[in-house]
Amino acid sequence: MKRFVPAWIAAYPRRHLADDLLAGVLVTILVLPQSLGYALLAGLPPQAGLYVSIFPVVAYALFGSSMVQAVGPVAITSIMTWSVLTPIAAPGSPEYIGLAAVLSLASGLLLLACGLLRLGFLSQLLSRPVIAGFVSGSAVLIVFSQLKYLFGLQPAGSDAFHVVSAMLEQTRIDANTVIGAAAIGVLGFSRLWLGRLLRGAGMGERKASFAVRLMPLLVVVAGTLAVVGGNLDRQYGVATVGHIVEGLPAFSLILPAFGDLRTLAAPILLMTLIGMVQNISMAQALAVKRRERIDANAELLGLGAANVVAAGFGGMPVGGGVSRSAVNVAAGAQTPLASIVSALAMLLVVAGAAPLFERLPLAVLAASIIVAALTMIDLRSLRQAWQYDRADGLAAACTGLGVFLLGLEAGISLGLLFSLATLVYRSSTPHIAVLGRIPDSEHFRNVERHHAETIPGVLLLRIDESLFFGNLSAVETRLTQELEKAPDTREVVLIMSAVNRVDTTAMEVLTDLNRDLRARDIRLHLAEVKGPVQDRLVQSPLWQELSGRVFLAVNDAFEAFSAARPKAG
Repeated sequence: MKRFVPAWIAAYPRRHLADDLLAGVLVTILVLPQSLGYALLAGLPPQAGLYVSIFPVVAYALFGSSMVQAVGPVAITSIMTWSVLTPIAAPGSPEYIGLAAVLSLASGLLLLACGLLRLGFLSQLLSRPVIAGFVSGSAVLIVFSQLKYLFGLQPAGSDAFHVVSAMLEQTRIDANTVIGAAAIGVLGFSRLWLGRLLRGAGMGERKASFAVRLMPLLVVVAGTLAVVGGNLDRQYGVATVGHIVEGLPAFSLILPAFGDLRTLAAPILLMTLIGMVQNISMAQALAVKRRERIDANAELLGLGAANVVAAGFGGMPVGGGVSRSAVNVAAGAQTPLASIVSALAMLLVVAGAAPLFERLPLAVLAASIIVAALTMIDLRSLRQAWQYDRADGLAAACTGLGVFLLGLEAGISLGLLFSLATLVYRSSTPHIAVLGRIPDSEHFRNVERHHAETIPGVLLLRIDESLFFGNLSAVETRLTQELEKAPDTREVVLIMSAVNRVDTTAMEVLTDLNRDLRARDIRLHLAEVKGPVQDRLVQSPLWQELSGRVFLAVNDAFEAFSAARPKAG
């Protein structure tokens, strides 16, 4: 049985029980507004956010490896769902809900397959600057998607242009705007200054952090009470959540039609990749702080199982949430039992308390989402990437702008293209250095950077890249330039310490180069060839026809050529 029971259950520390029980209840209370808001952000009925906070959470707790990561409705998957499905179907319609379930099911099955095939390494396909650009661009999209609720707008389209046009045409400030602005003010104050003020007043770090995270719920309660007490929805047209279906729906798994899969193929792949990166990255970050380890493949199994279950209960894709996990940690969670307790508490809410949120103002939910989204805009990482490496900075900027202007798929595609183009460019233009020996040592350095000894007639050339068909022209060009500078060169040593692979084309070009140099009475030598590279080369014509020697170390070559020089006098 131990093979089928998660390790944290088999060896559960009893000392964590009280912490997990309390954290589970607190997390349920704190993420209620978030669950409702992200469902509306995804274009789904509000109860969908509550549904996928129950059984999918349990599925991840049983199959995932992180002790404290919390899975549920998250901003990225919500905005992706809305962005992908809005052009195809009307938000909230049966067709839309069905397509959202297809997204959840298909991406969940793909994640399960990746976990079973141990493909967790695929989460490294996206660089951090590209991820930062994608998240920042998505956050801006989220903000614009919520402005219509904040200002009571009816834009002609869902894109930023139509939203801004509707805002400019707005000639009055209605009750929605007043409520939303007040909510943003309170939430903004709590995020920026409340924690600092509480800590200054003597409150502990943990309690102050919890108080800050409690503010969205208090704002939701205050907004709802204001609407109910002042009858604002009926007298002043304040938009509210509306009818919330009470009780848990029966399990209903919609099998996708072939046409739906073909239409959603690219979004499914994108959602799988983004979910994979976000979930594993968050789990690793939490594990480092707690001095724990995670299993990337188990994370894929957990997230995949959660999305498959979500497809049958609510039909909304889920993911590992940054804010949700932060709330879980701040509430004192120690093991996945806290998530299971949270799921059970949410089940009780759905069974009897969900209708209490029917008169919750949409402007308040929009304010909560906007404030949360603004914290996702990572300008610091974008600036740091630009300062450190312009190519990475450009990839991040193009990803963010692409997401905002062209959509999620086009944005991430731009980021990937720029990253791949940068990788190809760097590999095709390798750093090549002429080396000399540091006096009175066995260390060799670039002669352009250090005062190093050289031997007349001997060229030590280090190539800092694997050799493949794309960079051979650069290597040949540099070698030609160096030979033109020193026409008396008779010994050329290629230092292979940074060469991890030599492809077939490179082997053939080096063979031809060896023949050409020999015809010019120049010997070609190799030094510091790595074992795996040598294993391939020994079977090649290059190794058999090499005019020079293969040296174990550069210093061996330097000593050999020094000894062969005629003595002065």
